[in-house]
Amino acid sequence: MCKLARFFIHIFLLIAFPLAASAQEDPMVTSMKQRFDLYTGRAVQEKLYVHLDRPFYLVGETLWFKAYLLNGATHRFLDLSKVGYLEILDLDNNPVVQTKFSMREGKGNGAVILPAAIISGNYKVRCYTNWMKNFGADQFFESTVSIVNPFVRFEPDRTVKGESKYDVQFFPEGGRLVQGLESKIAFRAVAADGKGIRFNGAIVNAQNDTIQKFTPSINGIGSFTFTPRESETYKAYVTDSKGTRAEYALPAVEGQGFVMQVKDSTDQWLKVSVTAKLNTDEPVYVYMLAHTRQVNPVIEKKPLIRNRTFFLVDKTKLGEGISHITIFNEKVKPVCERLYFKRPQSKLDLEANLAKTFITREKVALNLTANVAAAADQMTNLSVAIYLEDSIHADPQQDIASYLWLNSDLKGTIESPGYYFSNVNRDTDQQLDNLMLTHGWRRLKWENVFGNQPPKYENVPEYDGHFITGRIVSREDGTPAKGKDAFLAALDVPARLYVAQSDQNGKVTFEVRRFEGPKEITVQTNLAMDSTYKFEIASPFSKQFSGNALPGFFFDKTLENQLLTRTINMQTGNSYLPRVYTQKKATLIDSVAFFGVPDEKYFLDDFTRFPTMEEVLREYVKGVLVRRRQKEYHFRMIDKLLPNTYYDTDPLILVDGIPVFDADKIIEFDPLKVKKIEVLNSRYFLGPLTFTGIVTFTTYGNDLGGFELDPKVLVLPYEGVQAQREFYAPKYDAASANSRIPDFRNLLHWAPNVVTDKSGKAALEFYTSDQTGKYQVVIQGITPAGVAGSKQFSFEVNKRNF
Repeated sequence: MCKLARFFIHIFLLIAFPLAASAQEDPMVTSMKQRFDLYTGRAVQEKLYVHLDRPFYLVGETLWFKAYLLNGATHRFLDLSKVGYLEILDLDNNPVVQTKFSMREGKGNGAVILPAAIISGNYKVRCYTNWMKNFGADQFFESTVSIVNPFVRFEPDRTVKGESKYDVQFFPEGGRLVQGLESKIAFRAVAADGKGIRFNGAIVNAQNDTIQKFTPSINGIGSFTFTPRESETYKAYVTDSKGTRAEYALPAVEGQGFVMQVKDSTDQWLKVSVTAKLNTDEPVYVYMLAHTRQVNPVIEKKPLIRNRTFFLVDKTKLGEGISHITIFNEKVKPVCERLYFKRPQSKLDLEANLAKTFITREKVALNLTANVAAAADQMTNLSVAIYLEDSIHADPQQDIASYLWLNSDLKGTIESPGYYFSNVNRDTDQQLDNLMLTHGWRRLKWENVFGNQPPKYENVPEYDGHFITGRIVSREDGTPAKGKDAFLAALDVPARLYVAQSDQNGKVTFEVRRFEGPKEITVQTNLAMDSTYKFEIASPFSKQFSGNALPGFFFDKTLENQLLTRTINMQTGNSYLPRVYTQKKATLIDSVAFFGVPDEKYFLDDFTRFPTMEEVLREYVKGVLVRRRQKEYHFRMIDKLLPNTYYDTDPLILVDGIPVFDADKIIEFDPLKVKKIEVLNSRYFLGPLTFTGIVTFTTYGNDLGGFELDPKVLVLPYEGVQAQREFYAPKYDAASANSRIPDFRNLLHWAPNVVTDKSGKAALEFYTSDQTGKYQVVIQGITPAGVAGSKQFSFEVNKRNF
């Protein structure tokens, strides 16, 4: 058969098979779609972006932050998790600051004061939710900040970990090199500080013949094409700008397998070519699955004709941003995959109307406008930071748009991500494609998607409140206790009690609501029944860490005078201005406890005081019967639905909200320390537990009034979510502008929740400080439709003339 005839047969088969498949979809394709949809429906992806008020801090200063919680697929606000976790990690991933904060409708903000124990260096700020912990630390938001401690001598040997050798890696398109098959190979070469290097490279064979030369185009990244031959071995040499030459290994060359190539065929179509080298004469089929952040799946099946085939993907069916293209063999095992980037069409343009110069203590009006192409009535949510740009500075934080489109879905650190969205042309498109090949994918694992069992998630979303978890174990041998009732409470107003039952591993989970600030919590079992067990409370912060390295830290000693000035300003501000203003919500004097309105309430000061608690209960509290059996006191509750009957088990007894399981201790307690007694005369259901009534005793100070808890009760301090915090700055009028109180603020204004009106307009007002110089304005924001954008500009503040 002539070559022309074989060519037409090949074309006919490629056309015929899709037509046949369209008439009746392949069962395996249907199964793959169903499994993919089932997995993505369960594995909802959260993304966090955190806007930090500045990139550089001194110890003693306050770090303010705004968190945007978004759907990983659509970049729209996601009202799933209500609690966020923010940590600042040092070079060894040790936390120097940890905090929890509340989120509502996908937005949250807070502040942390940087402790004096921090040493100078670069630190990693990371943020995540309880649900995100199921998918690994690579999914967490991370950003780098520089912190200087001017009171402790700087240790330069802690700035950089590891050797100064270059990290040079090679990434075949599709993931594999196969003998005799041409492949595109991307490469990335970075120095110890994580920055790309300039170099000349060459691929040589065993005879030391140069087969291929290559150089990077930007940030140490580039690509070249290469066809490994049979019975040949290869290595790469890299010569840096100083003339230093080093040898690096190429990926292993396989004797048989698959390779893939992805190219833009036209403006509408993307061509995915698959070439194989296999030792078989049997017909071979392959599957192609393309998806954009786990949505919009495109799945096709095709035969290999003469070990080749191709798929045409309609780019309009792919979402904007990063799409994941995977080739599977007939057993639905991935054999090739790579990423493809589709540039977003919509862009959030932010405009700011502000004068260029001001004087100290002057009122500043900042007018903002958010414009989105092809969108109307979009009330954009923004965060705004305005700070002094002194000589001591660090690398600016990555903007929200480039983070969402790139860093949040790629492995490793991306150098200058904003570059790929500026000056868009054929070169930047090629460099962006090289970035896709060198940074990989960090979200979806195919064994979880197409496995026989759906994945199980240990951490559930904190949809209604913070989870406090722990274990109940034997005091003797530490074995877990199964099916034990557990009680958690704190000295809080109004009283709140949380209950749980331990699972087969002894684990208990308490979902606490409106749990703010530092508290002292008590955790116990029913000590009347289970006194041989103890609790171990777990930290809610993740013990997983990403492999992203911190850049080396260097402080220019010529800036010591600037550092001294900023240190004095920081201490002056902490002395004369409130460090953090906490917004206190109004509370009722007699707030309702967790069980609602009681059936009976007794304020003991309204009655004649008796010297013993037994007399108080017998004389005044009608709903409680005091009984003594075998030298032990017991309470019995009269059923309000059946007035002539009473329950035959003890009710739940509380002192200032803390459960007490020994009625003798209540009888021994001094009634003069009790302000009121409340009674609930009916069965009460709380979680998995049922109580035959409730009796609660409240002291005057809500501090137990000297009541001694059982020594088996675990009492420990626990930090709840942050109370709502509001940035404070002074306001000046004609009289106060001449005040002698110093105002040396470096951070002029922080507005974490600015919302434009439907026309895209918003306005801010703030006052300059006594600090002259150049100030940076950084604005981050996103629309309800998921279109993000940022804006950065500066203005000057000059000295006031008196």
